[in-house]
Order: sequence, then structure tokens, then C-alpha cells
Amino acid sequence: MITSTIPTIYPQPISLEDWMENPPNSTEWVNGELIEKNGMTLKHSRIQSKLSYYWRTHKNSSELGGEVYTEAPCRTNKQGRCPDVAYLPPELVSQYGDAKVLPRSFPLSAEIVSPTDLAEDVIIKAQEYLQSGGKEVWLVFPESRWIIIATQNQRLVFTSGEVVSTQTVLPGFSITVDELLA
Repeated sequence: MITSTIPTIYPQPISLEDWMENPPNSTEWVNGELIEKNGMTLKHSRIQSKLSYYWRTHKNSSELGGEVYTEAPCRTNKQGRCPDVAYLPPELVSQYGDAKVLPRSFPLSAEIVSPTDLAEDVIIKAQEYLQSGGKEVWLVFPESRWIIIATQNQRLVFTSGEVVSTQTVLPGFSITVDELLA
């Protein structure tokens, strides 16, 4: 979830390193400022919960291992972010599983776009993830019923009536757009 609201004012500026040491709940560190994540609706929350459940169920039934997270903090090359849903494979869980903040992007991240989000901001965030170790980013647009998947090499758009599937991470996962967004 990206927000385009005025940043919450904190008593003192906080550095990215300070944010990584103790990230305040529901915040991201963007361009030197703490940005409070807001704008979540019931629909957004439902889709976030469903996607987390489906990814977790798939990784368990496929015995892929790893962990699925919601709102977990990570560092991109420039910012401190918290994707709505993210997957960390077992080798990275063993390396970073106890960290306060993942010091890189999750290999698989999803952002559920809220009514307050700007498309340009969401695309920039996806690019940040991909430039910081991410391999696949899902951008979920509940109102238009689109899911855009971005990888290093391609951008795919899935709409109502189509089956969306992971491209490079969490192999074998697929779901209909309608089922996820119902």
C-alpha cells in the first residue's frame, strides 16, 4: 500500500538506519521522512489476508518452506518499505529470519493498491523492490480488477476471468483474479 498523504511529523528527523533499528508501526521511510501507511479499506484488508493465506497454503502443500509475511519491514536500496504481503524462501529465512528489518527486498512482494494510492508511486515502489533484490512484484488493483506482475524481464497484466500465477518465485502458485478479488 502506498500513500500520498502528508507525512506524520515526528519530534526529530529519523535516519534510515534508525528506522531499521526500530521501525514504528505502520510506517515506511521514504525520501528521508517517515510516512504513515494509511488508506486501508475492508476490501484491501480482505485481499491482503486472502493472498497471504493462499501463498502460505501453497508453500506448505508444495513443501517449499520459507515464510509468508504481511506488513513486514524491508530495506530497498533507497527506502524503508513494508510490502502488504511478502514471501521469503527458506535460505533467506535462515539468514535473516530474526532480523528486525529485512536488509533487502523480499524476493516476492505484493502491494494491494488503495483508493488513496497514486499509480506512479506504486510503480516506483515496484521498481525499488526489483532493484533491491526482489524478483517478482504483484500490484493488485481491486477496483479495476487488475493484477500486474513485474519481474526483471517482463510486465504482465491479468484481469477478471483470467488465471494469475507466480513467474519466478513460489513456483506453481496460481489463482483466478476473480477468486482473489472476490
